[in-house]
Amino acid sequence: MSNESQNLDKYIFCEDLFKIYKSEQLEVVALRGLDLQVNYGEIMAIVGASGSGKSTLLNILAGLDQPSAGQITVGEFNLLTITPEELVDYRRNEVGFVWQQTSRNLIPYLSAEQNITVPLILDGASRSQAIDRANLLLDAVHLSNRRKQKPNELSGGEQQRVAIAVALANSPTLLLADEPTGELDSATANEVFQVFHDLNERLGVTIVIVTHDGDIISKVNRVVAMRDGKTSSEQIRSIQYSKGKGEILEEFAIVDHSGRLQIPRKYLDEMGINKRARLNFSSDGHVEIRSTQDSQDKGQNGINRTKF
Repeated sequence: MSNESQNLDKYIFCEDLFKIYKSEQLEVVALRGLDLQVNYGEIMAIVGASGSGKSTLLNILAGLDQPSAGQITVGEFNLLTITPEELVDYRRNEVGFVWQQTSRNLIPYLSAEQNITVPLILDGASRSQAIDRANLLLDAVHLSNRRKQKPNELSGGEQQRVAIAVALANSPTLLLADEPTGELDSATANEVFQVFHDLNERLGVTIVIVTHDGDIISKVNRVVAMRDGKTSSEQIRSIQYSKGKGEILEEFAIVDHSGRLQIPRKYLDEMGINKRARLNFSSDGHVEIRSTQDSQDKGQNGINRTKF
């Protein structure tokens, strides 16, 4: 793919992104020079341990927090220099958000249909337009027959599917989901992920999911891992047809804009690498990374090393 076509596909772009929280006696760096690109129409996930910065990134993408430095654009919106008026437009029309807690997504005394129609009517839509939109979205999340039920009359999975429909009420280009299946059993979680895929294909909406789900790569085609406020590795799942239909899972290390290579921690631990490593560049184009202990232990040739 050419650079020009890549730029046309690019929707979310973060480069050297920082977020610093300050108080009188404390400074916390939540994002430390993060780089990330998400293309239009992509469905992907961000994973990481608590404190890795993934929720901070999601809040910035949602327009609920502002970055401290770096670059971050979503479509035509520059979230570093965005004005208050532009931010209102961004939140209202560009992005939808699904919280983990359904109590934050739905008004308990309104039906599923009303949870969608009320914000649309308040935003200027006619009652008939709002109802038509609600019917379309409830059909898209497979809940046409549950439109008159209130949240307490719905299962946890049904509540979360209504929440997804609410988040899409204003036809956003970007849908963000923070642990959308964290309170659901595995079977119900799979149903919710199927809804995400259906909406992605049917509406073309870009979807970014933050999750702790260790099996997330089986549910989306791209997973970016975060560690210490940066992207650290990336997994991509694809279908190979050359030898029959089969899934291929590849893991990539991240090279940031400064040329720094983020080696997944599991590889560093396996090689016994902590602060320093030896690098060798071979004539066949491979880079070999070795523990400094290798050169001291002559009997360990071929151990504690990896090639890229």
